[in-house]
Amino acid sequence: MSSTKVGCHVSIQGGVENAPKLARELCCEVMQIFSRPPQGGTGQELTEAVIEKFKGECKKYKIESVYIHAPYYINLASIDNKIRYGSIGAIRTELERASLLGAKYVMTHLGSAKETENSEAIKKVMDGLEKILDGYNGSAKLLIENSAGAGKIIGADIREIEDILNKLKKFPALAGVCLDTQHGFASGYDWESGINFENIKLIHANDSATNLGSRKDRHEHIGKGKIGMNGFTQIAAFAKKQEIDLVCETDYPEVMEDIKILKKLIKN
Repeated sequence: MSSTKVGCHVSIQGGVENAPKLARELCCEVMQIFSRPPQGGTGQELTEAVIEKFKGECKKYKIESVYIHAPYYINLASIDNKIRYGSIGAIRTELERASLLGAKYVMTHLGSAKETENSEAIKKVMDGLEKILDGYNGSAKLLIENSAGAGKIIGADIREIEDILNKLKKFPALAGVCLDTQHGFASGYDWESGINFENIKLIHANDSATNLGSRKDRHEHIGKGKIGMNGFTQIAAFAKKQEIDLVCETDYPEVMEDIKILKKLIKN
């Protein structure tokens, strides 16, 4: 039996402790959540009672791993210090919350260069990551998610992410890449060119509603987009070989069919 597990992003409406039951109802083996509102805000207080209930529910409903997505507003490359330092604080907080909940990884986008040159933006990103990880000793680790490439987004090219990882090797909590299949497709990236596959720790399994190289972030259900079933047959085989979990970020309730398809592909 493959150690690769399949799940999706799950709502935390009513509290994180409700997510494992919903995940099981969606036929998840693993799940991804936000630990607090993705647009901003402090979110639910993780009391000892909440943490105990959450972990107990994960065990009860056989959710083998939990992944946490950082808020949407993250921009470590911003020239606005309020945004930049707010992003640094938010990711560090997510790592600490993830550790309390027993989550395996936190994944984040890096942000956009916007007004600055790319090289200067990457310096800001690396400085931000160092500030996030300095002194951090929690159990949850950080993954950098590749982007679809719209605008001057940092991390559309996975080689750019790998360069950042290589330069920050002194921080073991920076564990690798969360590969979003739709973002990779939309950025026009050749996954077989120069990628260190060992760095890929999680896959966001999303088909693409837009064409190769479109640079648009538009998720589609598995097999119904431009990547197609042939593409996902290869993606599932890769995930199985590398023992990487697959997490869908597609709409309810059709996401249940996406999970079913991926499980079937993993078994083949």
